[in-house]
Amino acid sequence: MSLELKKAIEQISKDKGLDRDMLVSTLEEAVRTSVIRKYGDDLDVEVRYSDDTGDIEVFQFKFVVEEVENPLTQISLEDARQHDASIQLEDEMGFRLKVEDLGRIAAQSAKQVIIQRMRDAEQELIYDEFKDRVGEIVSGIVQRRDKGGWVVNLGRTEALLAKEEQIPREHYKRNDPIKALIIDVRREGRGPQVIISRAHRDYMAALFRREVPEVDDGSVQIMGVARDPGSRAKVAVLSRERDIDPVGACVGVRGSRIQSIVQELHGERIDIVVWNPDIVTYARNALAPAVVSHINADEANNLLEVTVPDDQLTNAIGRKGQNVKLAAKLLGWKIDIFTESRYNEANAVGRGLEQVASVAEIAADRLMEAGFGSLDALRSATDAELAEKLELSEARIADLRAAVNFLSPVVGGEAAEAEEE
Repeated sequence: MSLELKKAIEQISKDKGLDRDMLVSTLEEAVRTSVIRKYGDDLDVEVRYSDDTGDIEVFQFKFVVEEVENPLTQISLEDARQHDASIQLEDEMGFRLKVEDLGRIAAQSAKQVIIQRMRDAEQELIYDEFKDRVGEIVSGIVQRRDKGGWVVNLGRTEALLAKEEQIPREHYKRNDPIKALIIDVRREGRGPQVIISRAHRDYMAALFRREVPEVDDGSVQIMGVARDPGSRAKVAVLSRERDIDPVGACVGVRGSRIQSIVQELHGERIDIVVWNPDIVTYARNALAPAVVSHINADEANNLLEVTVPDDQLTNAIGRKGQNVKLAAKLLGWKIDIFTESRYNEANAVGRGLEQVASVAEIAADRLMEAGFGSLDALRSATDAELAEKLELSEARIADLRAAVNFLSPVVGGEAAEAEEE
C-alpha cells in the first residue's frame, strides 16, 4: 500500500504538472482532517509522510498531568512513565496512531479531500497559465454547443466562444479546428473559464503580429482597429523606421501577408490606413477609397464635417454606411458628410447671414441663438419678435431690415447657383 501511494503521488505530479510537495502536504492535511473528524477537535495530531517508504505516520500528542480530565489530550504521569521513565509533569508526549484504525468512512473522507485539493490545485495551475496568455491566439477543436456559445477544447482545458464573439455567418460543427484570441480568463466555481473571440478587434491586431514580422518586432505599429466582423475592417498603421512602408509591409509581396489574414477571417475585407497625428490627414486616409474635397474639424465637439464631390458620396458612406461608420470608430470622432453642392448652398446662406450681421452691427452668433438662422427667418419675423428676441430699438430694427433687403438678392443668387451646380 505504501509503495502504491508513493507511485500514485509521483504519477499524479508528472501527469497533472502538480508540485509534489503540494501533493504531499495535501495528503497529510487530508489524513489529519479525517482523524479530527473521528476523534474531535480537541485532539492534537501531527501527520508525516515518509518519502523513503511511502508510509503515513500519525502522531497524537498529550500533556502529562497528575489527574486526567480529558483522555484525548492528557495522560497521567504514571501511564506516561510506562512509555518513558524520564517523563515529567507538564511534558508533552507523542503516541503513534495506526492509520488503519481510522476506519473505512474516515479513509473515504480523506480520499475525497485529497481529490478535491488536487482538483483545486490543478485548476489554479490552469488559471495561472492562461491568465498570462490573454491577447494570444490559440488553436483548438470545436467540442460541443453550449447555451452560451461553442465549447472549444484547448488541450489542458476548455474555452468558451460566446455567440457575441463569433463572426456572423460563420458556422461550426463538432471536431472543426478553430483559431481564436484569448480575451479573458475568469475564476469560477467549476474551474477557470477561458473566453475566446474571433470577432474582437484585438484578434485582427494579433493576426497582423503573427503574419507581419515588422509588426511583431515593432518596426510597424498598429495604432487602431475598427471591425465589422466578417465583412470589413480598417487597420491604422504607423512606421517607426523611415525606410519601411507600413502599408507595403502589411500587404506583403503580391498581397501574400494580407491574404493569409483575409483567409483566416473567411473573406473579411481589410483596409490598411496610414495613421497621422493630424486628424484631418488621418480622416482623409481613413475614408479611403473615397476622394475628399475638404474637412472642417470641430475639436470642441470631436466632430468632422467632411465634404466630398457629389459622385463620391456613395464611396464615402459605403454600403449600409459601413465606410463612414468604420472610419468614425477608427478615428474616435463623429463624422458628418456633405456633397460639394450641399456644402456650397449651406455656406452661401451662412455667408449671407454673416454679411447682414456685419452691416446691421449685430453679432452673427446672437442671431443664431435667437433662432434666426437664415435670411428668410429674419425677413418673416415681425418687428415685435425682433425687438423681443434681439432687444433692438425701432431704429436698429429698421437698419436690420434694410441690410436684409439689400443683401437678399446677392445671397439668394449665390444659393441658387450652388443648387444648380
